Amino acid sequence: MSSLDEKEKHQFVENRSIDFIPEHERHGSVFGQFTLWFGANLQITAIVTGALAVVLGGDVFWSIIGLLIGQCFGAVVMALHAAQGPKLGLPQMISSRVQFGVYGACIPIVLVCLMYIGFTATGEVLAGKAIAQLINVSSTTGILIYASFIVIFATIGYRLIHWVGKIASVIGIIAFVIILSQILTHSNFSALIAVQKFSWPSFLLAISLSASWQISFGPYVADYSRYLPSNTSSTRVFLAVGLGSLLSSQISMTLGVFIAQISQGGFVGNEVQYVVGMNAAALVITFLYFSIAFGKVTLSTLNAYGCFMCIATIWNSFKPKYQISKLTRLSIVLGMVAISTLIAILGEHTFLNTFKAFILFLLTFFIPWSAINLVDYYFISKEECDVAALYDPNGKYGRWNSIGIGCYIMGVLLQLPFIHSKFFTGAIATALGGIDISWLVGLLATAVIYYYFAKKAQVRATSKLRFE
Repeated sequence: MSSLDEKEKHQFVENRSIDFIPEHERHGSVFGQFTLWFGANLQITAIVTGALAVVLGGDVFWSIIGLLIGQCFGAVVMALHAAQGPKLGLPQMISSRVQFGVYGACIPIVLVCLMYIGFTATGEVLAGKAIAQLINVSSTTGILIYASFIVIFATIGYRLIHWVGKIASVIGIIAFVIILSQILTHSNFSALIAVQKFSWPSFLLAISLSASWQISFGPYVADYSRYLPSNTSSTRVFLAVGLGSLLSSQISMTLGVFIAQISQGGFVGNEVQYVVGMNAAALVITFLYFSIAFGKVTLSTLNAYGCFMCIATIWNSFKPKYQISKLTRLSIVLGMVAISTLIAILGEHTFLNTFKAFILFLLTFFIPWSAINLVDYYFISKEECDVAALYDPNGKYGRWNSIGIGCYIMGVLLQLPFIHSKFFTGAIATALGGIDISWLVGLLATAVIYYYFAKKAQVRATSKLRFE
């Protein structure tokens, strides 16, 4: 290995963007994947998501069960995406060119960018409030301070993101213990668990909330495992990412369920202050505000970094020979954070309802993409990929893949009758009394349809080669 290779492997500021990571630059550990996703989910937005299950009509016991079911289902899907990283050495959305074509992959990527901006904006609202309380400034100033940290961390890149994830895990665990102790102090735990009033709409809403939370990581989860050596066990990556995300998300969301029940309506619109205000000790209050702000840094940085990767992927589709410079990287991150910051400032006071509608509606567009990507990788391409062809519009994967794009559109359309959301409600969802099973329909239907057409095309291509 040359001295230049060693320098690239150990430098702190990331030089790579969407290009393939060669073996001599691979580094990191499987445990680092666990701490990254554990730290990313042990934070205030996940607490708010869990609280929504109660705020929107659920009880404590069945909300926790529903959230756990959704976590398990969603974590399996996102961890299957994560396992692709070491084998391919590529960002997640670049690999989508296999199924959609070099240009066609831009369709889901644009939607992914919108997701990143939305999640970053919601994170800025909560972290901005925490910073405002911590240093006694306005919420707007807190949001702007928080946004500046996102820009710095996302620009430095991969190594810093993993380092922050480790610290966030430790801080998150301490904050969890403090909050749980306050819940036990302020209420009767047995009485909380005894609150049971099962209803299918509320139960399925809880499942959808946590499943959508997990699946929304799918478009970028492999971005953070692609630096691992290519011989890293896929099973170990799957378990590290899946368990890290599942355990911390369920911890946070369960806390949210308890807090929403205890608050009796006082949590809505006052999320950060309510969580921190459960403790009277000044030092603990200061720590909790800090933990909320720092805990959000990891996930918001993942969003900003992921948005950069997506925009770079779109750019590369049409300008394949253009190298993404550090200045271009900074400009993209600044632009994305500026948009999300504006949204955060304007939407600060309507946060909770808008957030619920946003994360549920996301499933409509990411479930079909996820189904297509996973079916192709594990059953059609069988973990094989022509890396050079991914960057060539005239190569093996072409500009537009009609099968992938067609199945994606079909998957979105098939979900419409089953959707129940603020933005749109389908006829079947109405007939079912507001029960939303669109995500399940979209996943299963798209997977089956894509497998049928992709397998048929693969057999046809193989037969053609035999006769040539």
